Amino acid sequence: MSNGFLPISREDMRERHIKQFDFVYVIGDAYVDHPSFGHAIISRILELHGYSVGIISQPDWKKKESITILGEPRLGFLVTAGNMDSMVNHYTVSRHKRKTDAFTPGGVMGKRPDYAAIVYCNLIRQTYKKTPILVGGIEASLRRLGHYDYWSNKVKRSLLLDSGADLLMYGMGERSVIEIAEALDSGIDVKDITFIDGTVYKTQKKEDIYDAIELPSFEEIKSDKRTYAKSFYTQYCNTDPFVAKRLYEPYPDGIFVVQNPPQKPLSELEMDEVYALPYQRTYHPSYEKLGGVPAIEEVKFSLISNRGCFGGCSFCALTFHQGRIIQTRSHESIIEEAKRITEDKDFKGYIHDVGGPTANFRAPACKKQLKSGACPNKQCLFPEPCKNLVADHKDYLSLLRKLRNLPKVKKVFIRSGIRFDYLLADSDRTFLRELCEYHVSGQLKVAPEHISDAVLEKMGKPNVSVYKKFVTEYNKMNEKLGKKQYLVPYLMSSHPGSTLKEAVELAEYLRDLGYMPEQVQDFYPTPSTISTCMYYTGLDPRTMKPVYVATNPHEKAMQRALIQYRNPDNYDFVKEALLKAGREDLIGFDEKCLIRPRKPKEMKDSIGKTRRKNDSGAKKERIREANKKQKKTLRNVHKKKTR
Repeated sequence: MSNGFLPISREDMRERHIKQFDFVYVIGDAYVDHPSFGHAIISRILELHGYSVGIISQPDWKKKESITILGEPRLGFLVTAGNMDSMVNHYTVSRHKRKTDAFTPGGVMGKRPDYAAIVYCNLIRQTYKKTPILVGGIEASLRRLGHYDYWSNKVKRSLLLDSGADLLMYGMGERSVIEIAEALDSGIDVKDITFIDGTVYKTQKKEDIYDAIELPSFEEIKSDKRTYAKSFYTQYCNTDPFVAKRLYEPYPDGIFVVQNPPQKPLSELEMDEVYALPYQRTYHPSYEKLGGVPAIEEVKFSLISNRGCFGGCSFCALTFHQGRIIQTRSHESIIEEAKRITEDKDFKGYIHDVGGPTANFRAPACKKQLKSGACPNKQCLFPEPCKNLVADHKDYLSLLRKLRNLPKVKKVFIRSGIRFDYLLADSDRTFLRELCEYHVSGQLKVAPEHISDAVLEKMGKPNVSVYKKFVTEYNKMNEKLGKKQYLVPYLMSSHPGSTLKEAVELAEYLRDLGYMPEQVQDFYPTPSTISTCMYYTGLDPRTMKPVYVATNPHEKAMQRALIQYRNPDNYDFVKEALLKAGREDLIGFDEKCLIRPRKPKEMKDSIGKTRRKNDSGAKKERIREANKKQKKTLRNVHKKKTR
């Protein structure tokens, strides 16, 4: 009790004189009591409303008793896989196992199962047959209806069904969890809690589903990709809390999975309340001897100023999870948190970030959004800024100035994404000037993602001309300020719509820029994004037109290698890609060429030696071939000797 964290053991229960918890919260992450961690917010908001919560962090899913250490809760179990989808947490895009887990003490990998939300719920149900189970978090939120699962390469059922949970909470669940808690506390059976926004429930009574859109059945979306794409886009167009309809998806045996409309955005006062809760702002002290929890380092001295994003990138799941309407905290709330940060013994004077999904969004995109919601079939910034968009950085600038002037604060950085198209849409360049003057540490990371307009269109990103304009203005502003600061562009390979032709265009752009990225993000098909729908179906769900998709690991490796064409390890891939794209003109000694022809000796030396870190399939095949040649040579040598 003295350490200020929520109880994690029977001993903690005895200290607090708790005989039975109202809720037991099972989480896939280490227990970190910081508002950047969903489990901290949900548990603290329940505590604020008078409910006791015990935490079971990373239980051993192979042992049933690991779920019983705090006893049976009075109202129910809460379950979350953690701050990340457990499959993204475990695997790279090439499906290789990651080596570390930033959300586990000591960064150790393997402390949670694959598909953790499902496994934890099933583990609970083995022991507690009738206790309500409420599942939430990003993994559940993005798998709330039938969805394409990249890791198994098939369409999977709603996580609600596979988990055996009674209710699924999607989005940011502060309101939903309190409404559910109050309903359970009043004696309502969990099976009758079908009326709360931001939740998904199951029923066999179709007649009780009202004012709803019927989606294609699970059997239909599983067997027909075109039907899947149509169903997905219906869901995508019903993510706004003001205009969204209730959706339901039929399953065999007369089961219907029903998605209620999203919860309304939190007001500024409600956001302030959430972030004023008594967080300890660090990991539980029991992890100290294990080396702490690495993820805290990214957020310990950062400030969350907003939620939601109206950027609408096709590959981002924020539309499905936090929504498109921006929710903000007051300046007073953020400054109060900043003051607490400055008192931390490890604070060196640097606030690492002030932002959210997109740092420079501090208000809804237009005035009508808080009354009528976001437009279901139109984007705020794509293909160009909407005429109703209010592009204004005055409030964000005011906040940053206040933070810069706090005692003990030397520098305030912005590390969240900056939407450069939104910045350019603001006719006032004061924000750009102060960004360059005060908030950049030598390099500013931005995300053009690609430079081919054909690919950018599929990404839901502005034309490359917009990015080039921003680069020009950024460089001019730094020159004017007498600063040498650079842009670090995030780039993505193999996004739907990208053929080898577009990948070569990107390589040529990098050549002209004189820049080779140290890291490349290959497109990762995570649940519930437009891009993932394109990847699986080969169709753009917005238009139902065919989209080229690179799904072959070898081609994906070529596209990725082109971005890092200067890396000698990528030579063979780059050469093959250029030949396949009909761009032999880029192999030579001219300054515009990407690679030079290899001399015969270099070609010989490369056999069996080239490393293929980004494409295990290609790597294994080449090693196999080299080994065959080596064995054949050895056999021939042996024959000659025996003769």
